[in-house]
Amino acid sequence: MDRNLILTIALSMGVLLLWDQFIAGPQREAYRTANQTAQEELLLSGDAGDLGQTTAPVESLTLEDALSMGPGRVTIHTPNLEGSINLAGGRIDDLLLTQYRETMDQESPEIRLLRPRSAEEGHYVELGWSVDGKVSEGAAWTTSAGAILTPTTPVTLTRRQDGLVFEKTIAVDDVFMFTVTQTVRNESQAVSTLTPYGLVVQRNMPSDLKNFMILHEGPVGIVGGRLFERKFKKLEKSNKSAVKADGTGGWVGITNKNWLAAAIPPQDESFNAAIDRFGSEEKPIFRSSYALAARDLNPGESLSLTSHIFGGAKDVDILQSYERSPEKGGLGVVDFDKAVDWGHLFFLTRPIFYTLNFFGDMIGNFGVAILILTLIIKGLLFPIANKGYETASKMKKLQPQIEKLKARHPDDKAKMQQEMMALYKREKMNPVAGCLPILVQMPIFFALYKTLFVTIELRHEPFFGWIRDLSAPDPTSLFNLFGLLPYDPSALPMIGAFLGIGVLPLMMGIAMWFQTKLNPPPADPVQAQIFGMMPIVFTFLFASFAAGLVLYWFWNTALSILQQWIIMKRNGVTIDWGTRFKFPSFNKKTAAGE
Repeated sequence: MDRNLILTIALSMGVLLLWDQFIAGPQREAYRTANQTAQEELLLSGDAGDLGQTTAPVESLTLEDALSMGPGRVTIHTPNLEGSINLAGGRIDDLLLTQYRETMDQESPEIRLLRPRSAEEGHYVELGWSVDGKVSEGAAWTTSAGAILTPTTPVTLTRRQDGLVFEKTIAVDDVFMFTVTQTVRNESQAVSTLTPYGLVVQRNMPSDLKNFMILHEGPVGIVGGRLFERKFKKLEKSNKSAVKADGTGGWVGITNKNWLAAAIPPQDESFNAAIDRFGSEEKPIFRSSYALAARDLNPGESLSLTSHIFGGAKDVDILQSYERSPEKGGLGVVDFDKAVDWGHLFFLTRPIFYTLNFFGDMIGNFGVAILILTLIIKGLLFPIANKGYETASKMKKLQPQIEKLKARHPDDKAKMQQEMMALYKREKMNPVAGCLPILVQMPIFFALYKTLFVTIELRHEPFFGWIRDLSAPDPTSLFNLFGLLPYDPSALPMIGAFLGIGVLPLMMGIAMWFQTKLNPPPADPVQAQIFGMMPIVFTFLFASFAAGLVLYWFWNTALSILQQWIIMKRNGVTIDWGTRFKFPSFNKKTAAGE
């Protein structure tokens, strides 16, 4: 009897073990996986706790009123940052960049990067935990009285929730990076499932949004080495362009031309990321967020997690310093300098920037750095330019013969073109080669334009004299006699952008006119008239461009004139300065081709 009882118990235990191994166990694992997936989807969909509150209607308050609300704030004070941490939610939502101002005027306001959630255009960064799929919305944290966050004094925030004790220790360096170490201790009698998250939120469309075609402004992120970008305008129109991705290593954030707010998870953990928009088109809510894998926390146990928040200027040297490995003094943040919109021509924009930055830092004047960069580019393109200018010189020498062909066949353009091609063949000359210098310059010019536009290093950098900001247009204007008349032509509606023709654009236009006179005119009189007008058109067009870009084009054109003149002299082309350098004629008969 005892033997049968023992056998029955053993068989029952065996059945239970087999049931647990092959049926109950897989079901538990499937439930856990589904629960974790649901939590992550909840976090990334904006329907849970503090993430959920990003979709809820919020009354817009003044900045002063928004900063005065809540249980209190912890002051932030560093050489580059001023602001505070909101004890409601433990989020960083008040940040000023003290070394940057809105204009060149030193009395102008400092750049405000972050604003409280309840303020108009609320913009903030938050790191936290979901507990069993839920986050305590705006939970109040506490800290020691008089705590101030500085590079030498971290602060620790604490709160309790359902038997869990949360601690958030925040440190900051002397630039723009916050290190957040989060610890959770389970003092309850039940297992809790915790999911770490990070998010960056922008409420409403930023008022300073320019919506430039060549510049990304909006949510951005690196996930597993892949770059994801969605412009504010694109997300505002449709959330169908939202992004969901997963990978190891990266960050999420919201950026505009010069500034970035980013949440950075541990670089050795896989995470799910989302870039999306909530709310209405009238009051959109833009968000970049991430969620890490869920963790089970047993009673009596604790766990910790260290992640980072960036809030500051997109200075390339600073961004790349955080990319370096911890052994080299960095944080190992993957592709952090891709917060700068290098564009599709990154293989040109990056070298151009590194050259400018090197000489700008060494000399202390980025205008001089642009002049040096132009000399380097001219040196690299010297063989191509020489070939093109030699062709142009030969075309000049053939001009008398071409004029004879035009006189011989005034009404038969096909015959004239045929004989011109035969002439080129006899002289072993390819007329297309004369276009090579300008064709090669185009992608370099655009890459420099992009570089000057998207990098902060040239912002408010002076050159000489009246050029006080290389990233802004020449401040003088021909249409108010360069400041003698008391009005601003550029302020006129519609046409104002084309009336700010300063000294530098005029110099560039004159240089371009000289260069066109060194080239052989097109055979077609209408084309000749168009080419004669190009310097004038470019002068108006470049008037609104950054002074650094106009400086480059003027200096490049001046060097090209010198190079072309030397090559023409070498090829025996005589230069009749009196007859060649005439202003374009506006004769209607010529323009009509009669």
